[in-house]
Amino acid sequence: MQHYQGRLFDADNHYYESRDAFTRHVPKNMQPRCVQWVTMADGREYHSIAGKIDRFTNPTFNPISKPGVLRELFRGNPNATTSAELIRSSLEPMPPEYMDRETRISRMDEQGLQAAWLFPTLAILYEELLKNDVDALCSLYSAFNQWLDEDWGCNYQNRLFAAPYISLADVDWACAELDKALKKDARVLVMRPSAVYTRNGPRNPGAKEFDAFWSRVNEAGITVVAHIGATRHDSNGYDVKNQDVLSMGPRPSVTNFHRARNINDFLASLVFDRLFERFPNLRIASVENGSEFLGDLLSAFAHSKERTPSFYTDDPVDSFKEHVWINPFWEDDIEDIIAHMGEERVIVGSDWPHMEGLEHPRDIFEEIDNIHPSVQAKILHDNTASLNQRLGD
Repeated sequence: MQHYQGRLFDADNHYYESRDAFTRHVPKNMQPRCVQWVTMADGREYHSIAGKIDRFTNPTFNPISKPGVLRELFRGNPNATTSAELIRSSLEPMPPEYMDRETRISRMDEQGLQAAWLFPTLAILYEELLKNDVDALCSLYSAFNQWLDEDWGCNYQNRLFAAPYISLADVDWACAELDKALKKDARVLVMRPSAVYTRNGPRNPGAKEFDAFWSRVNEAGITVVAHIGATRHDSNGYDVKNQDVLSMGPRPSVTNFHRARNINDFLASLVFDRLFERFPNLRIASVENGSEFLGDLLSAFAHSKERTPSFYTDDPVDSFKEHVWINPFWEDDIEDIIAHMGEERVIVGSDWPHMEGLEHPRDIFEEIDNIHPSVQAKILHDNTASLNQRLGD
């Protein structure tokens, strides 16, 4: 079948944070509670987050894995290769376009990208490690968002749209960060799909105590992305040794076997808290969470309506489909997602330049051969471009 011939609007691109991304603007008295660099006896460098050394990540990004190196693993792993073997085979020095917006724009021209949403690599992981110190969390992410605007810009040349990071742990802080983002012409915000860990304990993200934030989002008409992050679920006593967040470690674990559990619970809670009834302009995009949860979630909403008919003002399935957009993994059955959500509610991203994404953003055409070019145009460009415009603009 003929392909869509236009440029893509990539709904999931990433940058790698510079060495001072988590320290440049953090007050010195707060740095021990936030992020610091630590050099080990063997010369290796790590981040210390909330006073604990994180050996899982490589914050130097040197060397770095090539984009798409794990594609074989997600295509059924025909050669029975381990993730560690694939990663070791693909290490390279850090390319400048991973950290520099000027060279990134040039690379986008080569890739056939009109525009891209940009999300963090490490910052999306660190909220989990700081969730028990809300003051430190807010201090770090205020500083991080300032770094983000300086190095990437919330809207650079109307092509690169870096998303400020938002946590609802302190709703007043979240409102202030939102106001700053709007003044910088941000088109999209990012948060992790998780319960909110406030000073008074965990809360649903759609709880009414956060209405001040959601009201501002509703009025501004800006899209909020729930992007996969580090969110730990209680293992309920099951063994979680050697667990790996990408489910690629030496053995699987019940806490990460179902990658979609976090986004499933996050989106379900928004519907069950009737957030979209209170704020009808909200647009939530699920990015890099996949779509394997979708059919069961929609079925659960339908059963919930049947069993508690007096609870809902709006039909929960209809409400979900009106306010939520789904970015499937490239290896998901995209035609099935379109059947569930409709062609207007699916957005495509490459996860470039991450190792679990696509080597080249336009490789996505290999996965959508059976989709009509007019629908390809929507999921590869038009739908994300529409979300990138604030309602009312």
